[in-house]
Amino acid sequence: MAGEKTEKPVLLSGGNPQIAKGYGDGPVQAYIAAMPGWKSDIGQRLDALIERAVPDVHKAVKWNSPFYGIEGDGWFLGYHCFAKYIKLTFFRGTSLDPVPPVASKTPETRYFHINEGDDMDEALLTEWIRQASRLPGERL
Repeated sequence: MAGEKTEKPVLLSGGNPQIAKGYGDGPVQAYIAAMPGWKSDIGQRLDALIERAVPDVHKAVKWNSPFYGIEGDGWFLGYHCFAKYIKLTFFRGTSLDPVPPVASKTPETRYFHINEGDDMDEALLTEWIRQASRLPGERL
C-alpha cells in the first residue's frame, strides 16, 4: 500500500542477510536481493547456474543461507555471505572432480570462495553443481 515502509532485512556479522527460514524460490530470491553490494549479482548468477544445471532443483533458506537440493534426497549445495567473500558449500565435495579447494572440519564437505572481482569459472562451477546434484544429499 502507498506510504508503507518496506523493511530491509538485517545484515548479520560479515554482511550475511537475516532471512526467515522458508522453502521454495521466494525465500532464496529474498536472500539474494538482500545480499550486500557485489554479492547480490553473484547470488543471481549462482542461482541461474544452479537452475540451468539442475532444472528440478529444490530451494530453501535455512540458518540464513540458501540451500539447493533434490526433493527427497537432501541438500547438495549451500552458500553464505562473509565480509570479503561468498562461501559455497559442497556437502559431498570430496567426491567432486576436481575437488573444490577449501577443506572443512566435516570430512566430506569442501568449500569454494568467491571474492569481489573474481573471474568466476562458470564451466567449472556448473560441472561441480551437476556432479554434486547426483550424489546423496545432506539431511539438514
